[in-house]
Formats: sequence, C-alpha cells, structure tokens
Amino acid sequence: MKNLWCGLAFCLVIICYLLPSDVAAQSQPPKLEGQIVCCEDCWAREDRRTVPYGTVDDLAKAQACIANGDPTLLAVMNGTGSTTLYQLEDGKFKRPGENWLEFIGRRVEVMGPVRERGGRRFVKVDALTVLAPSIAETQQANAIGTEAELALPDLSGIAQRLSQFRGRVVVLNFWATYCAPCRKEMPDLAAIQNEYAALGVQVIGASADPATDRAKVLQFIKETKLNFPVWLGATVADMAKFGLGPALPGTAIIDREGKIKWTSGWVVKASEVKGQLDALLAPSSDTAAASSSTPAAIVGEEAEKKSKSTEASAEETSSVPS
Repeated sequence: MKNLWCGLAFCLVIICYLLPSDVAAQSQPPKLEGQIVCCEDCWAREDRRTVPYGTVDDLAKAQACIANGDPTLLAVMNGTGSTTLYQLEDGKFKRPGENWLEFIGRRVEVMGPVRERGGRRFVKVDALTVLAPSIAETQQANAIGTEAELALPDLSGIAQRLSQFRGRVVVLNFWATYCAPCRKEMPDLAAIQNEYAALGVQVIGASADPATDRAKVLQFIKETKLNFPVWLGATVADMAKFGLGPALPGTAIIDREGKIKWTSGWVVKASEVKGQLDALLAPSSDTAAASSSTPAAIVGEEAEKKSKSTEASAEETSSVPS
C-alpha cells in the first residue's frame, strides 16, 4: 500500500513538471497588443505592412461587417509583418456599447485566456487598454473649427442641407432606432429645443436608419415625443466629417457660421450641451464694442455731451457779474 501511494505521488510530480506552462497560462493570462479589426476579409484587403488599417472608409465598412454578424478580431502583427488574428470573446471587460464598433481601428492591449479551436484562435477579453486612437479618430480630432456639410432627406423625402441653417446654432445629433443609448438622451434634446429655439438654436436628428425604415423612425419619434426635424440615412462617413467615430449616438454643435465647435461621441449630458450653447450665444467683447458704435449709441453720446455743455454754459452764465 505504501508503494502505491509513493507511486501516485511520483506521478503527480511528473505531471506538474510536464505541464508548468499550461498552469502558468491559466494563472497569468497573456497580454496581446494589436489592432481591433472588423473582420478577416477587411484586414486582408490590403498589405497592412504598407497600408494602415483604421481609415474613415475602414470604419464605414466595419459598421456593415458588424451588422452582418462578422466576428470582431484582434490583429497582432509581429516584427516580420505577419499577422495572427484572435477572435474577441466577452470576458470580464465590459464594453460601453453593444458591440466592438467604437474600438475598431484602435491599437489596444488585451489580457485574457487564449484558446484555439478548428484552426482559429480566440481571446477572452478580461481587460482592455486603448494604446492609440484609429487613423480616422486622429483625423477627426482636427474637425473642430472647420466647416462641414450634411445633405440628407427628411421624413417626407425632401432633400435637406445643413448649410440652410447658417445664422443659427445647430445641435446635430446622430442616432438610430436600434440604438438603446440614443433613446436615453432624446428627452434632454427635446427640452433643449424648447428652451433655446427662441434664441436661434435648432436641434436636428440625423438618423442612421434608411428611408425604407421610415415607419420605425416615426414610431420612435412618437414614443420619445421628439419636437425637432429628423433626417434619414446618415452614415459613418457623415459622422466622420464632424469629428465623430462610428459608434452611436454622436452629437456636434455647429455655430452660426457653420463651423464645428464641439462634439461628443456618447450620450450627451444636458448640462454640457447647455454650457456650450450659452457660451456661443453670449455676446462677445467685439459684439459689445460694435453695439456701442451703432448710430443710436453715437446719438446718445452726442446728446449727453450736449447736455453737459449746456449745463456748463448755464453755470458760467450764472457766475457772470451783473
């Protein structure tokens, strides 16, 4: 019996000796550094050693890929330029949205268990750190202060253009009926339209729903009690013009001259939007100076001078000896 226990103990030692790497892998998940891509086909479309991934066009295609159910991947490129693709699986890391769309094109570090099945590699995302933005995001960051046009049909199919609203401050909100976070911000946007309309502010909703889904959009408007114009068919490329990524919702504030002044790539806070609007609507020092130079102001100044002159003359006259 003693020999049997000794034999079992020896076998356990041998097993532990032969499998140290597996045990270590389970206790300390590996770190993978790479770029999040929408699908294998889009990554393989170009030689990624010379043509980088993550442009506005790539993000536009990513939206369609994710909508089609294509698995999102982590592309890990080694020093020689060869790439290993890992399919992302849900782990301890909690995504802000329903999918990985807002991370597409970004360079990230992922931690989590790795497995292989059927010739494919998988990584469970327990932790994710963004190391660098996508190329599109870098380009979009330069959108502030620039002019951008948007042309989309309204609910009646009539073409509308953002440039029609020059002279007014526009709060342009990108959303969709299938976007749950979008629904949360609609009451605030409707309240802003009510509060600021008389001050020259116009809220516009640019829905990513196509014109064929008009009935869904009308139902959404009814449920959320929207009180501002809604346009249809907004795309990722449209959002990129305003410095916004592909994830919904997204909001941009455009000043009276048609220049982008502020953007938000997530659910807006009413206090933030109001703060931006108040700053844009407040009279500038130049405006105040200009108003002081108006004919009415000049007439007032001249009248005041004349009044003082008359008073001075009266004083002088009263002091002259008779």
